[in-house]
Amino acid sequence: MTVLRSFKSIFCLAFMHISWLGQTCVRLQTKFNEEDVITIIDPYRPAEGEFPRSLSPQIALYSKGEEGSITLSQNPFILSTLGECEIKEVMINTLPSIDGNIIFKILAEQISVVHLGRLNKKPELEDLEKLGTIDILIIPIGGGKNYLSAEDAATLVTALEPRIVIPIAYHCDTDKNAAAVTEFFKESGLKPDKTEKKFIFRKKDLPQDETKLMVLEKNV
Repeated sequence: MTVLRSFKSIFCLAFMHISWLGQTCVRLQTKFNEEDVITIIDPYRPAEGEFPRSLSPQIALYSKGEEGSITLSQNPFILSTLGECEIKEVMINTLPSIDGNIIFKILAEQISVVHLGRLNKKPELEDLEKLGTIDILIIPIGGGKNYLSAEDAATLVTALEPRIVIPIAYHCDTDKNAAAVTEFFKESGLKPDKTEKKFIFRKKDLPQDETKLMVLEKNV
């Protein structure tokens, strides 16, 4: 079975699609056989701004519990506590962090993605060593009481050394008081490689010797 899965991944040229819906909500799309598999992370209803009223994922992950979620149809698999699982070749591991926040590490299409959830304080770096190698780091950078400051976010990027970093939870219509994404540019010293509404990744195309900054526009 392991050999068959390996050949499937090589010859089907597997892709991962990533888009940002606002706040810390991110949509991942992968494949299982011929089926599109949608994983939604943090589908919390904002107080204002444009946001989906409902979504239909196969997998839903919550970094701060399910309260305040929008409607999810199709009876998705839900993970809102610490644990690990594999659903439709999407492997999910969790790591506890500050104030009950859950960090998710997702492995799919041979790509490892870490979503830091609603992290608002820099954890001890030693606590993050359990994350191991990170291909794509999705990090909240808007500051205030809800998210990491741009300075703390930049420090974590330097320590974790992902191949790609994607900032989220910055100023937009659902987070009008959050810092602008340009604050993170200044603190990290990184310049955006691309700005798009959706990114499509293949394992073989990821950078090998550097960290690239890729910026998602809010996409609803």
